[in-house]
Amino acid sequence: MRTSGIPERPRVGLGGEGVLRTTGREAGATAVIVEALERGIRYFDSARAYADSELYHGRVWGERPARRDGIFLTSKSASRSYAGAIADLKLTLARMQTDYLDLWQVHDIRTRPELREIEGPNGALQAFLEAKEAGLVRQIGVTGHHDPAVLVEAVERWPVDTVLLPVNPVEAVLGGFVDRVLETAEAAGVAPIGMKVLGRGHYVAPDGGITAEILIRYALTFTLRMAIVGCDTTTEVAVLLRAAAAGPLDPAEADALVEAFRPAARRLAYYRGVF
Repeated sequence: MRTSGIPERPRVGLGGEGVLRTTGREAGATAVIVEALERGIRYFDSARAYADSELYHGRVWGERPARRDGIFLTSKSASRSYAGAIADLKLTLARMQTDYLDLWQVHDIRTRPELREIEGPNGALQAFLEAKEAGLVRQIGVTGHHDPAVLVEAVERWPVDTVLLPVNPVEAVLGGFVDRVLETAEAAGVAPIGMKVLGRGHYVAPDGGITAEILIRYALTFTLRMAIVGCDTTTEVAVLLRAAAAGPLDPAEADALVEAFRPAARRLAYYRGVF
């Protein structure tokens, strides 16, 4: 892999959804971040687009400067222009009360025209490369959950260290992300990180035996460097760590889970947009 800084264990990180993607819930967000930190999680996801997520992180790390270098702090910019991305990074660093990011990601690419804009003369990619060269970010990445072919092209064309992609049973049915993107990342030496593991909670169906823990363990059956999950409560943080400790599902369990999702997979892939 091009990147060596992502923690090896546990293979789970705190996602930017859940209570972190809110406004005005400082107490709950702080409790979740601190619980994750104290339980051994070292990967923390955020984004400029995630409401007050960066501010929540800033309060935690601003009060714990000695802990900052022991964690892997990430954020994202959805700006497609050089100037917009530079402005985003300055604001992100100020909001998160840090001098650098461990990982800064081009957020949510969807179309080939976006790819061309980002990599063009006044595009955001140059801002990412300059930030890495200057040490403001240690690694750069790309994220996408709309069109796997577009994400494949970004991984192939751009000098990124990581790729963030959806990994869940729905994707195993539909194909594209968990096969083509993962294969491309492996060939390019790019570290894959899984998201949408619970489908923002929509895939959890305890009455049907589909728990958050099972879905997390399913994601860990893939060759991911990390699977990230947003949490609403400290109890959910505990579930995340328990799933990591239990490890991947065995092949028969994983296959059965995919079959359970097969009839409704296209409807459940809400984040892909219209097929």
